[in-house]
Amino acid sequence: MKTTRFLSMGALALALLTAIPAAAAPATTDAKVATGGLRDGLRYDRFIVRFRQDSHERIDTAVATQAFAAALSRNASTGARAATPASATAVRRLAVDGTVFRLSRKLGAADAAALMKTLAADPAVAHVEPDVLLHPVRDMRATDAAPPDDPDYLYAQWNFADPTGGVNLPGLWNLFPTVDGSGVTVAVIDTGITAHDDLDTSLADAGYDFIDDAFVSGRDTDGRVPGGWDLGDWTDAEPWLSECTDGSRPPESSSWHGTNVAGVVAERTNNGLGLAGAAPGAKVLPVRALGHCGGYTSDIADAIVWAAGGHVDGVPENTHPAQVINLSLGGGGSCLSDSVTSDAVAAALGRGATVVVAAGNTSDDASLYTPASCPGVVTVAATGVTGRRAFYSNYGTAVTLAAPGGGVFTNDASSGQQAVPLGFIWAAYNAGTTTPVAVADGGSTYAGMAGTSQATPHVSATVALMLDAAAKAGRPVPTPAQVKTLLTASSRPFPLTPDRSVGSGILDAQGAVAAASGVVLPPQVVPLVQGRLSAPQQRAAGGSSVFAIEVPAGARNLVIRSVGGTGDASLFVKATDVPAADGSDADLRSVHPGNAESVAVARPAAGTWYVRLTAVKDFANVNVLATYVAP
Repeated sequence: MKTTRFLSMGALALALLTAIPAAAAPATTDAKVATGGLRDGLRYDRFIVRFRQDSHERIDTAVATQAFAAALSRNASTGARAATPASATAVRRLAVDGTVFRLSRKLGAADAAALMKTLAADPAVAHVEPDVLLHPVRDMRATDAAPPDDPDYLYAQWNFADPTGGVNLPGLWNLFPTVDGSGVTVAVIDTGITAHDDLDTSLADAGYDFIDDAFVSGRDTDGRVPGGWDLGDWTDAEPWLSECTDGSRPPESSSWHGTNVAGVVAERTNNGLGLAGAAPGAKVLPVRALGHCGGYTSDIADAIVWAAGGHVDGVPENTHPAQVINLSLGGGGSCLSDSVTSDAVAAALGRGATVVVAAGNTSDDASLYTPASCPGVVTVAATGVTGRRAFYSNYGTAVTLAAPGGGVFTNDASSGQQAVPLGFIWAAYNAGTTTPVAVADGGSTYAGMAGTSQATPHVSATVALMLDAAAKAGRPVPTPAQVKTLLTASSRPFPLTPDRSVGSGILDAQGAVAAASGVVLPPQVVPLVQGRLSAPQQRAAGGSSVFAIEVPAGARNLVIRSVGGTGDASLFVKATDVPAADGSDADLRSVHPGNAESVAVARPAAGTWYVRLTAVKDFANVNVLATYVAP
């Protein structure tokens, strides 16, 4: 096994912001036609037809087949005038009534809907629907989920699995083991990408370098060129040293920022090497728009349009349009509705690409920065391992949600001792200080970085997982607006109320993918062992933790109480089902100021008793204890 090379990050590794598919078929109003199962982008060749009870077609398959053939001939897309006329074969009758027909060729959703309406026009037809593929709902089994075998995953990647600060990727692996972002392209508009042992750079040549100015690009002449490769963006030497650095912008070696961001999205997984990517099946399309000293708004705007599949004069068409665009970049100034960045984002959204943007690292209101405040984008703030807002993260109403960006210091404090590795997000990097070092010469390294730049690709990767999951479930691929809604609705509550508003909660990859798949997740339930304290709990006001205790027949004197900690919590208990967050349906409740709550049942019914600890105000380090007298 190759030894992972971690780049030494002696200085504070804040990754500051640089420069600072398919919808459902239209519903029919004909009650005889059920088109709800049709999805654009899929193709259909099987249909179920029910004929009226008094019809010859119902009792004679040959007559039924003739009726189907007549409908085919009348339907423009399938009949005699079609380029390839379709024919139909009766497969079998169903036990619950109805005949299954198979076509000689498959139809798209619109043509299938048209054929079904033509069939329904026959007075002998009572009902018609597509014979769609259904899939089993996989049971959740703890033994199904194995962490990646990448050797440094358990050491460094708290951001994936930590129950407080992580994005719940193990839960995703449990419930959706085949969902990995396959079939989705994520455009990383950044400094470009470098060759790396742990990265799939197969789309690097298909990417593009949108930096037109030679001073910024580092090339000999002006002009944009093919390929999304990172040439380096160092500013610690002339001519960039005197032009691009000052007291607030110190000279720096090359950042390899795009490589690091791409690594968070899609580092190869289960390859026995280095680290794991959040969406390893996704393809990264690197688009270079940031170079020495940053990147011009005009180049970035063109890059956004092109990445989504739009036309840019003088640039070849993008042969791999992205469904997700990651923008870990920004600068001062609100994103005005008539700005080129706003228009570029609107063009990308109009083409179906979800645009994910870093909130910024200046501990300021994100509404004052662009593209963080552009309409329609998903704006991402940063949290640390404890779930607190990272001290550097921008905030405010422009923020959509938060994701792990690294807290830098121990306990996510704003200063003090650096927390390694838990204060940083670890991902691919390059060993070069100016130009990239080749893989064969040891260029593949890893680095811990922290910033909203690192929080953003967690969300971009999760969007790729959502799109993959929706496609695999045969559901309509969500629009960018729907993606944004699903992300916020499925986010985990903050463990403690943030000091500043940073969106709806912390990204939950399992919850977001479940929402995109149409899967309703049960509440997470922590099992209680009689006589043993639960793990310490903390929740922000309005949040809650759910527990369960199995009570045997004949047990007496069940007592459930909250113990220790700080804040204000209420305790709600219900037999056989989880009580509501407000306790309105609870069998027993304890509501007092503080967090020392208790309920008792002299003769409890045998079975599962559920407990919900709800935060009236923030609480922290509160345990739950259940005891009973055994029979």
